[in-house]
Amino acid sequence: MATLPLSSPGKRTRSVMPLLAAGLTGFVATGMVLITLGDRALAVGFLAATLLMAGGLIAARRMFGAPEAQAPVIDWSVAHALAAASEDALAVTDRAGRLVCANERYAALFDGYPTPPGLPVGEAAAQALNLAGRAAWRDGEGRSDAIDVSGAPVTAQVARVGEDMLVWRFVGVQALDLARTVQTLIGSQTGDRLGSAGIMAALITPEGRVRSANRVLRARAMGREDAAIEGRDFTRFLITDSAGQVRFEREGMGGTPLRVLQIPFLDAEDAPMLVALLDEETGAVNVPAIGGSASAHVRSLISLLPLGMALVDRDGRFVHMNDAFVRATRVNAAAPPLYPGDLVVREDKSALADAVRKFAGGAAHSMDMAVRLADSPEEPVAISLAGARGLGDAAVLISLKDSGEEGKLKRQVAQATKMQAVGQLAGGVAHDFNNILTAIIGHCDLMLMRHSPGDSDYDDIQQIRANSNRAASLTRQLLAFSRQQTLRPQVLQLPDVISEVSNLLKRLLGETVKLEVKHGRNLGPVRADPGQLEQVVVNLAVNARDAMVAADPIGGGTLTIETAAVTAADVRQMDEDVLPVGDYTALRISDTGTGIPPDVLPKIFEPFFTTKEVGKGTGLGLSTVYGIIKQSGGFIFAESEMGKGTAFTIYLPVHAAAEATKAAAPVKEKSTDTWGTGTILVVEDEDMVRAVAERALSRQGYTVLTAENGEAALELLEGCDRPDLLVSDVVMPMMDGPTMARQVRERYPDIPILFMSGYAEEQLRKSIDLDNVAFLPKPFSVQQLAEAARETLAAK
Repeated sequence: MATLPLSSPGKRTRSVMPLLAAGLTGFVATGMVLITLGDRALAVGFLAATLLMAGGLIAARRMFGAPEAQAPVIDWSVAHALAAASEDALAVTDRAGRLVCANERYAALFDGYPTPPGLPVGEAAAQALNLAGRAAWRDGEGRSDAIDVSGAPVTAQVARVGEDMLVWRFVGVQALDLARTVQTLIGSQTGDRLGSAGIMAALITPEGRVRSANRVLRARAMGREDAAIEGRDFTRFLITDSAGQVRFEREGMGGTPLRVLQIPFLDAEDAPMLVALLDEETGAVNVPAIGGSASAHVRSLISLLPLGMALVDRDGRFVHMNDAFVRATRVNAAAPPLYPGDLVVREDKSALADAVRKFAGGAAHSMDMAVRLADSPEEPVAISLAGARGLGDAAVLISLKDSGEEGKLKRQVAQATKMQAVGQLAGGVAHDFNNILTAIIGHCDLMLMRHSPGDSDYDDIQQIRANSNRAASLTRQLLAFSRQQTLRPQVLQLPDVISEVSNLLKRLLGETVKLEVKHGRNLGPVRADPGQLEQVVVNLAVNARDAMVAADPIGGGTLTIETAAVTAADVRQMDEDVLPVGDYTALRISDTGTGIPPDVLPKIFEPFFTTKEVGKGTGLGLSTVYGIIKQSGGFIFAESEMGKGTAFTIYLPVHAAAEATKAAAPVKEKSTDTWGTGTILVVEDEDMVRAVAERALSRQGYTVLTAENGEAALELLEGCDRPDLLVSDVVMPMMDGPTMARQVRERYPDIPILFMSGYAEEQLRKSIDLDNVAFLPKPFSVQQLAEAARETLAAK
């Protein structure tokens, strides 16, 4: 490991240089431990021990009066040992941009000790490294992905240690080493042994250039075994006839047809490709087996690859599986499967067996198919099948294409896309349903005004109104899931919300379930709708109660509600891709119930998904929780272990202190008097809603004008006096409400406006660029409409 001396200290600072040197070494060692081993306790121990030793040395020097020494040479032995133990390339630079130390892998990767970010890489990669270094100085860490080093992708991770050092870590060197190993093997005696068995091998760059080739391929492609083939375009050596058969261009159409096998042994789009060329056996399906030693070399080559691959014989039995295939399919090493069908669920066995027989019988083209493994039937994986001729007893090559983090990420994106699509559908349905409910509730209110309690029709009308309100609650749940609910956020403390809802929870949980509440210290304020946040707690608590009662009807269980402060440093340690770095206040609700099965856990936030019996749940409880938390800017995660219980953790961002300390606006008391005078223009495209609004406002003493859309409203205003209030729907065909209102404001700048809509106010505010407008969410009652009109007129 290379170590460069730091600059010499001045005379006034020589007495404290040992402490500074030890501290600097301790900080770098601490960073090395954190980055390499990920152990915070061990890192703190390194730092404390180093500073303690340095303090002891200074105390001893002053006590015994030792003469001043020359500038100390920093001992980097601890950092050297940690860096040497890492499989990644590591380097340390100081605040002045000087290279302090680097390990041998770094020197091997960059052919020496260049100082980052000025590394021998492309211009774009160098710029990305420079930005990562700046981010590390500013935020404590930086990152640059897919840096091309010798044809292989390498990821750079930069971390600030203390205030004066940067640790540069280059991940993916192992893949580069593997590419170099394969390149060396092809050009060595191993490549010659493959060539003696008739296997022509080459390593190709992502641009299609040859990096290495064995001698038999050089001879067939260029006519000489010692021909310089490196850097040549590989496709120029091949031609294809009308039947799709591949031959060497040098041998012409009369040459032997070739089978081309592409083996992506590195999992990256811009990684080099291993290509094997085999002579096609013409005139017969069955081909003689190649020599045992050559077959062993092929299996050894497959075993080196990190991509899951397996060889199957003509009878459909496994011949060989590499380690990556065994890990991905969770094969039992003590009792390995005989056939590929043994790995998949029953429904996929016949399709996979047919595909294997097809390629064992001589099918010329490869194919991809999705199967579900027996051990994880909920997560389908993609496999590729191709015929394997000239590989001894092997007849079919099976490779897994979806066995790593890429497949997991694809499934997560698909799940998020599905949730987004369902949310948009739910929001649209809820909007249309709110218009219908507004008309039903409004007509019920108007009919109740003509009937008194005790009337034969009064109870029936009340029942219709009650059921309509239940339906309105259902639409609010749909809007909450689709994040289109109208929220009234406030700056609040989570313990206050928990305190408000605790009495209700004790009644809901019953006598068999124990409630425990634990609050952390230094909790930051959050901005959320307190009513909706209480609904989140209640929904999670009720689900937990059902799970615990199901597990133990007599003993019940314990529901624990905890709050805690989560700092940005804590989030970085969590290494959670979904949760952005920042300060949060966390709410954790855990139970001791039965737990959630692993195959059910990914679906719990989907609307209408429930494991309860018919009639005992709508499947909207957790979807409502999910929508409220996401609309409030927070995040929710679920953890569960069968037989031990489930925990939901909610992270709400800490509200800015400057805004949190602002004085709250005084709450105006609502007036019980809804009567008024004046002219109101109602613009609504739904006839039934417009009719209810007209009759409701007319009963309160107003003169009401109506229009079915924005254009009709503007025409109506041309022939009448200025109205006292404009009540308009937001979303309408032809001309929407905000566009119409802007034109009305040009004519009457001070006219008050009341918008009504079945969509969320927060969503619509983005399209309403007008001041002094009120909002009334649908569905609303006659009383709510009258109160909103009176308040809007009074506020002008």
